[in-house]
Amino acid sequence: MAAFDVITTGRVGVDLYPQQSGVSLAEVESFAKYLGGSATNVAVQAALLGSRSAVVTKVGDDPFGPFVRGALERFGVDPRWVGTDPTLRTPIVFCEIHPPDHFPLLFYREPKAPDMNLTPEDFDLDSVREAKVFWTTGTGLSDEPSRSTVLQMLEERGRSGVTIHDLDHRPMFWRDESEATRWAREALRHVTVAVGNRDEVEVAVGTRDPDRAAEALLDLGVELAIVKKGPEGVLARTADERVELPPIRLEVVNGLGAGDAFGGTLAHGLAHGWDLERTIRAANAAGAISASRLACADDFPTLPEIEEVLSRKESARA
Repeated sequence: MAAFDVITTGRVGVDLYPQQSGVSLAEVESFAKYLGGSATNVAVQAALLGSRSAVVTKVGDDPFGPFVRGALERFGVDPRWVGTDPTLRTPIVFCEIHPPDHFPLLFYREPKAPDMNLTPEDFDLDSVREAKVFWTTGTGLSDEPSRSTVLQMLEERGRSGVTIHDLDHRPMFWRDESEATRWAREALRHVTVAVGNRDEVEVAVGTRDPDRAAEALLDLGVELAIVKKGPEGVLARTADERVELPPIRLEVVNGLGAGDAFGGTLAHGLAHGWDLERTIRAANAAGAISASRLACADDFPTLPEIEEVLSRKESARA
């Protein structure tokens, strides 16, 4: 069987998004149910663009488990490594929608999320080694046994192919947030690409300045450092190349999926040998399109939609 283009590991869940914008959860009258979870969303976006992708994660032994697997299959993501924890529940996430930049989340992951119980037995080591892109997340380092498992998979892969660590820092997932820096830096020893927003790179390297943060990430041994600057665009740096792009301005509906759409497009581009500028331009556009829509995975863009937005942007500049 051919190697996977993209394998991700990390969070999965069910997003319950309000159908009313601009109100608190106490005032919301109805919700819609969507597939969610950062690593899961990245695998979905890569699949929508044509990558053969899979996610390694766990759900609970509850009705949301079949929902997750069915949604993954519908999006073209291989669900073979979606395990079932016999006692824990599939996480659910509520959000409020206050465009353009306020989207608070309420996580139900207690007493523990199943994806925090990943062990090496949940992975196929040969598939991880052979995948063109292997994607891990900071959340996966926030508890055991997931932390040790992720680090072991990274060490076993040995920086082969493209190995990406999404810094993905969620303070509420850490019992001791001071540990986040330690384990982020440990993961970065094993990867070729690091990606995060300003808050996340500050946790890893101690600065929010994009250029200084990218330089510090390169000094730690990654080959490509990407700093997402939110409303100011994105910076990507290697030892000899620098790509800095302004944001693509679309009306924001829900910004929560933008980073994952960016990540899935990044993974797809790197898996298929796109040059750095093309990859970052496409990822930047995918993030903007996602932010202009309500859901995450269910509303992620296709390649023609990304190319259309980029074409319109180029025409406007001309």
